[in-house]
Amino acid sequence: MVQLVGSLRRELADSLSSCKVLVVGAGGIGCELLKNLVLTGFKNIEVIDLDTIDVSNLNRQFLFQKKHVGKSKAQVAKESALQFCPSANITAYHDSIMNPEYNVEFFRKFMLVMNALDNRAARNHVNRMCLAADIPLIESGTAGYLGQVTVIKKGMTECYECQPKPTQKTFPGCTIRNTPSEPIHCIVWAKYLFNQLFGEEDADQEVSPDTADPEAAWKPEDTAARATASEKDGDIKRVSTKDWARSTGFDAVKLFNKLFKDDIMYLLTMDKLWKKRKAPTPLDWQQLEDSARPQEETPGSGLKDQQVLGVWGYCQLFQHSVETLSSHLQEKGEGAELVWDKDDPPAMDFVTAAANLRMHIFSMNMKSRFDVKSMAGNIIPAIATTNAVIAGLIVLEGLKILAGEVETCRTIFLNKCPNLRKKLLVPCVLDPPSANCYVCASKPEVTVKFNVHKTTVLALQDRILKERFGMVAPDVQIEDGKGTILISSEEGETEANNHKFLSDFGIRNGSRLQVDDFLQDYTLLVNVLHTEELEHDVEFEVVGEAPDKAPTPPSNQEEANSITNGNKDSAQPSTSSKAPAEDDSDDVMIVDSDEEEAASSATAKPAPSSGTKRKHSDAETGETSTKRPRTTQQSSAAADNDDDDDIIALD
Repeated sequence: MVQLVGSLRRELADSLSSCKVLVVGAGGIGCELLKNLVLTGFKNIEVIDLDTIDVSNLNRQFLFQKKHVGKSKAQVAKESALQFCPSANITAYHDSIMNPEYNVEFFRKFMLVMNALDNRAARNHVNRMCLAADIPLIESGTAGYLGQVTVIKKGMTECYECQPKPTQKTFPGCTIRNTPSEPIHCIVWAKYLFNQLFGEEDADQEVSPDTADPEAAWKPEDTAARATASEKDGDIKRVSTKDWARSTGFDAVKLFNKLFKDDIMYLLTMDKLWKKRKAPTPLDWQQLEDSARPQEETPGSGLKDQQVLGVWGYCQLFQHSVETLSSHLQEKGEGAELVWDKDDPPAMDFVTAAANLRMHIFSMNMKSRFDVKSMAGNIIPAIATTNAVIAGLIVLEGLKILAGEVETCRTIFLNKCPNLRKKLLVPCVLDPPSANCYVCASKPEVTVKFNVHKTTVLALQDRILKERFGMVAPDVQIEDGKGTILISSEEGETEANNHKFLSDFGIRNGSRLQVDDFLQDYTLLVNVLHTEELEHDVEFEVVGEAPDKAPTPPSNQEEANSITNGNKDSAQPSTSSKAPAEDDSDDVMIVDSDEEEAASSATAKPAPSSGTKRKHSDAETGETSTKRPRTTQQSSAAADNDDDDDIIALD
């Protein structure tokens, strides 16, 4: 007879009390997960999170209370979880999992790692560390009512990076600076403006008109005189925004007239830009003030954050926020910088006001503070129930792994609406590793296209190796027969190379670079493909890996949003492209739900009956990526099982 301890077999219960597990992240999913682990019988848990508790977390992260605001999430989560099980041994780290201290040897201490993260960079890093340590990883994510859990095991399943993910949405600089056509363009411009005025100045985030816009095709020397500057201040030279603001003592009215009058009139001189577009309308502070004074704006009904103010209302908000932020900057002292935070009221007021004024200038409907905050912070509403369901599924998959039944693990999708079979939870068998993955393949290799005469060593390190390929401390050696070291992770060794072009080191079309990240125990071979024909504002392309290179999906495919937990970068656990499990015993739960409204952008829609999952739309970028078709054998299995209607493809 099988002996039980509670609902678990004695052998499994003993394993839980002795094994050591790592929880990465103590936010929405992490809080629920930590509570579930101690109540299930896990005794040795380590949890790591760099974040501190904010008041906005309290509606769904139930291990935290108002008195905990400002404290370490990991530490408070530990203390709260111990109240459920005082005998548990929980270690908390208020730190980043990407700190070199948490190396491969650190990961090898654990029998299981569980991710509860909210950004792709950390997910990529933990994926590589678990592959290097050969430790099973349970990946998860939520987006509103949608959720997903999957298992990653070296040599058995796809890793998190086996399938290409849409890159973070970016916009051409000339669109942001010269020709915005959507509210998000104005919001991005306003965030850039915040950094230019109060934060770390970045040349790539300039907000003044872009005279290099290839679409303008104008002669500045012939038409610049047509831009009439502010009557009060005379002609304003084209200097950096920060220098101009400092020279005025951060005078809000002068700053307003430069940004929303002088710069707009300067744009109007670029005649060609406005032949097929509606030209912007400059704003003048004095005129707005004179016309607004007789009729004071009365607040509308509803919540304050959801009201849309008039133009003069946003002028006043702009003035007040500039004065508050400049005061904060002065308090910090010479050379200080502010960091934009959606939860910082003056910073959010500034972006709301500046973005709405620019929207009005370019004939767009203005947005409420709530809407601007959602877009500026890349926020997908977090639902506590979704986090709870996903955290429960993580533990169930973890129990399978600890019972030695990895082959029974599944990727499980949580849908917003029940399908025709009344299911909200849909299991799907795991994909094997991709032979072309540049992370978990036996010999990872990738081809990158860029201009060797314009790409610097620093751009290779930061933009390509760190940002695109997720490395932390890359070392680069040129395969030129001499073993030339291009980049060293040892501080100071190769800094002199940073601003030199790759061509200066003999790198040309067909060159090969061996890149090692010893922290991640990861080696990547980079094949260089030189080109001088990249699109404007595109620094490089990854050949065959970019999402837009994915196979074109059948025309009847529907879109579903990607998965992210919280409000940061898109988070997309690796998904399966196979048919769902044919045994209903793997359908973890069947839930009946009241009929919901028609599908929204976040609604899971029925999948096509073909053997290919529909393409998915990235929640942040709006770009699409497609999973590869299943094999003939898998397609046949799908044809015999109507569970194919249950599948949603969410990365």
